Amino acid sequence: MFAFPRRLMAACLLACAGLVHAAAPMAQSQAPGYYRIMLGDFEVTALSDGTHPFPVDTVMTNITQQQALQDLAEVDLKLPVQGSINAFLINTGSKLILVDAGAGALYGPCCGKLMAHLRAAGYQPEQVDEVYLTHLHKDHAGGIMRDGQAAFPNAVLRLSQAEADYWLTPTNKAKAPDFLSTFFDAAQAAVAPYKAAGHYQPYTTFGPLEPGIEALPAPGHTPGHAAYLVQSKSQKLLIWGDIVHVAGIQFPHPNATLKYDSNEPNAQATRARLLELVTNERLTVAAAHIAFPGLGHIRQHQGEYQWLPLNYDETPPNLNPQQ
Repeated sequence: MFAFPRRLMAACLLACAGLVHAAAPMAQSQAPGYYRIMLGDFEVTALSDGTHPFPVDTVMTNITQQQALQDLAEVDLKLPVQGSINAFLINTGSKLILVDAGAGALYGPCCGKLMAHLRAAGYQPEQVDEVYLTHLHKDHAGGIMRDGQAAFPNAVLRLSQAEADYWLTPTNKAKAPDFLSTFFDAAQAAVAPYKAAGHYQPYTTFGPLEPGIEALPAPGHTPGHAAYLVQSKSQKLLIWGDIVHVAGIQFPHPNATLKYDSNEPNAQATRARLLELVTNERLTVAAAHIAFPGLGHIRQHQGEYQWLPLNYDETPPNLNPQQ
């Protein structure tokens, strides 16, 4: 039998070992933050603006810290919890409509990634026809401006008049808690370039805004908070903004609120109403702060609400393929 020379075998082992342990630099980045689904004839693209540490232990109210930490442990989370900031782009075939726009530069280097992800998804900011805001908090409206200019220069800005009246009225800032002071400043700065361009059109009445898109009142987190019901070919998607901030806590304990809620009882009532709506009608939910892409269904199980993320599909899936 042929015997492989020991010297050659040793050399081969050393060479192979070198190949196995050859180091490559770590990428240290995620894939581009966009994910697409089809809703009837509409294309909906979830866009990530990034994630940031969400201070559950200091901002959650109407729940004990012990219970909140226990809820997090039940879903294998612990402090600090990374919170997603999601926005949603709707291509109706005739218009390109962006719902919320992330924090832009207002949350520091953690966020402000929506524009890069919009481009990665195949779109340019100049193509956006309208921007709908659920509310004027910094992590939803900060991204509509860039260096003091409109980030979406051809878009019409739409939000509820009640929301605009609250955040754009100076006397309200004086009466608000100190920690909200910068929120008023950011809201006014974000809206300003759209006003200057004649592209600012708040709506005074909730209801249809475009064929297939309806604004629904969802007050509590902010006075004029809106949700957007999107429908095409009997398929429905509810883009609900800040109805839930921490899924692991507020689904089992929907009475849990945040110190940022302008009216905690109203926030609780709105959350209860919309949870019942999406559960009973089996609507798909697009959520601003549930782990990206923030798309899923909600069910009740053993007396508690549960979040069921959409199953990943490499092709843009139709939400109800049997129809």
